[in-house]
Amino acid sequence: MLKNIVSQSWRRGACALQEGNHAGALHACWRQFHSGQMLRSSRSFFGVEDFMDEDNSRPYTYKKEKRSKNPHKHISFKQRTIAYMEPFTLDVFISKRFVSASLTHRTTCRQVAVAGTNSKDIKAALQSRSDIPACLAVGRFLAERAKEADVYTCTYTPRERDKFEGKIRAVVQSLIDNGINVKVYLD
Repeated sequence: MLKNIVSQSWRRGACALQEGNHAGALHACWRQFHSGQMLRSSRSFFGVEDFMDEDNSRPYTYKKEKRSKNPHKHISFKQRTIAYMEPFTLDVFISKRFVSASLTHRTTCRQVAVAGTNSKDIKAALQSRSDIPACLAVGRFLAERAKEADVYTCTYTPRERDKFEGKIRAVVQSLIDNGINVKVYLD
């Protein structure tokens, strides 16, 4: 922001100097720098502040951090760094009608690879969309798509209502058999 202020005031002073007005050049620099309009930063209504990047061409925004309800709560080193050490997580959803699985990047929340029995390429090759062979096919397709995205390791933590057996285990085992290293966390 200071770079922006100085460059604008310098340009106005240089223009006044080219016109032959030496006192006007100094006054233009001083007036622009101390007018007060450039020194105030614009704030948005919703708590998002706008700033300019290094070359002052594009504004970018950032959102302020939310404060914790308990400011004295201790967060361990593992809790702070686990998302960066093991960035990809596996999510498996099994219903009565279909099976779907996805690999998600924890820090950016982007899905890297997705496979499900509702997709056309898997649907045509299966007799049923929710049995064990369907789960094995979903794991195989997910492993292929993950390798295309250069993901070779992930973690899986089952939901509270899910048990690590049957169809969920078939999806995870199919991923392991097809070359994806899956670290399973069971509580």
